[in-house]
Amino acid sequence: MVRTSPLLQRRTFVAGGALAWAAPARAEPVRTEIVKIRLGTATPGGGFPVYGAAFVASVQGVDPGLEIEQINTKGSTENVPMLEEGRLDIALVQGEVVHEALSGIGRPPADLKVVTAMYATAGMFVVRADLAYRSIADLKGKPIAWGARGSGLVILGRYAMDGLGLDAARDFQPIYLERAGDGPSMVLDGRAAALWGGGAGWPGFMTVATSDKGARFIAPSNDEIVRILAKHSFLKRVIQPAHSFPGQDDDIVSVGSWSFVMARPSLDESIAWRLAKAVHAVEKAGHRPAQLAETTLANTLAVTPAGRLHPGVARYLREAGLDK
Repeated sequence: MVRTSPLLQRRTFVAGGALAWAAPARAEPVRTEIVKIRLGTATPGGGFPVYGAAFVASVQGVDPGLEIEQINTKGSTENVPMLEEGRLDIALVQGEVVHEALSGIGRPPADLKVVTAMYATAGMFVVRADLAYRSIADLKGKPIAWGARGSGLVILGRYAMDGLGLDAARDFQPIYLERAGDGPSMVLDGRAAALWGGGAGWPGFMTVATSDKGARFIAPSNDEIVRILAKHSFLKRVIQPAHSFPGQDDDIVSVGSWSFVMARPSLDESIAWRLAKAVHAVEKAGHRPAQLAETTLANTLAVTPAGRLHPGVARYLREAGLDK
């Protein structure tokens, strides 16, 4: 039997009576207690708010009692301390920020747990198709919109460039955005030569790709990928499938990592259990939004750092027989 927290879910059975002619006992509908959850995403115009909206709608579609409030933040680098301080219950965190936070790079190690894997991000640049830029070397010294300061994509860009012996802040003219949604317009009007980003359907790339200028994507070459991974082994080779964006006819191979839905240290086990159950129900339904295509329990088991799965999620996997 699945053990359910009395705070979260109750079943009440009412007997019709003891006499033989009385109506048979009938169960009342399940009464699911309302749980309010604060979900941190990022600045408007980026991929995290889009994913967050799809995640909330999908989870609440199968468990309406999980009332999830989507909160715009500065991004991954703000989400981690907000989780630690209890100002958020769960949050979306880019893989590079997860790596630094859990490893204690530049800060004490964070005691955060994984609720689910989100998706893998292949970092790359987008430029206008009518311009001559075709390689990272072509972009050296040019104005580059790296993203919002709090975004994990900025950190991914920093690691990728460092693997090539470049400094993202010195070997380019860096532009850091107040809002992630400001980047595409800067590329289209020429204020920036390129916009750095990543992720299937990423809004910034989509805006440039659907413009009358069209888009060209620039990722590290195979030799450059080898160099980056040799220096930063926590990064992975990631493929952005063909047709992820208009005009992208071929797969794009780059470097990147998995992003996660992370939980604050004190998130109740029963809440994480319900979230895992809801995510699995969305997965099994077969008609989930494109943003959640890689949000599966199999991916979560495969890519979550050792010992970092939330106990409530681990319990759901055991009880559902999915932890093999």
